[in-house]
Amino acid sequence: MSQTNALSQPAGSEPREREPRWPAILAFLATGGLYFVMPAPLRFGQQWLLLAVVSVLLIPTIVTHQIGKDRLNRIFGHMVLGIITASMVGSLSLLIHRLPSHADSPVELLRGAACLWVANILVFASWYWRLDAGGPNERDRRESHDDGAFLFPQMITPWDSDKNWRPGFVDYLFLAFNTSTAFSPTDVPVLSRWAKVMMMVQASISLVTVALLAARAVNIL
Repeated sequence: MSQTNALSQPAGSEPREREPRWPAILAFLATGGLYFVMPAPLRFGQQWLLLAVVSVLLIPTIVTHQIGKDRLNRIFGHMVLGIITASMVGSLSLLIHRLPSHADSPVELLRGAACLWVANILVFASWYWRLDAGGPNERDRRESHDDGAFLFPQMITPWDSDKNWRPGFVDYLFLAFNTSTAFSPTDVPVLSRWAKVMMMVQASISLVTVALLAARAVNIL
């Protein structure tokens, strides 16, 4: 497979560009970077540990994408997401476990909950991006995006300019942000059962984080 960004197209048609991967890479690195802000009692290991692990695993993920090894790219991508997800769930469990003992100061509690809330958005946006319609590699091969787990508005617009539209990472980030703030999708109906389950989990994590903050604030007052 060619290492260029353009995919092969039939004669006479314009080359179609691959979906850029840098927004997803930035999201992975940002999630790892949250460990530097997370209070020490709510993280596992040193503050640099998660970012270091993510950075190391991103190298083969990027390389396999560049050389066209889609299966290996998918495996490494899932490994990165799995580690980030486990880290987020672990920190959330520590937060819930430590809350009744009032062991953390209000500032630490607020900082930890804010980090988890942001991580929740980035992690689930990455999962939606990685899994929807077979993932970014599969979406790159299609002329248009018409068989995904989410019904984006561009998929049902009548304009010819949108007939080759495909979602990018920012679209999934917007979806994940709405799920964490409104506890439901806004302009994007959910079609797949796996996506519905994941959105319920994401909304539940966001709700728990906000509810814990509210309960602690009441106790402080």
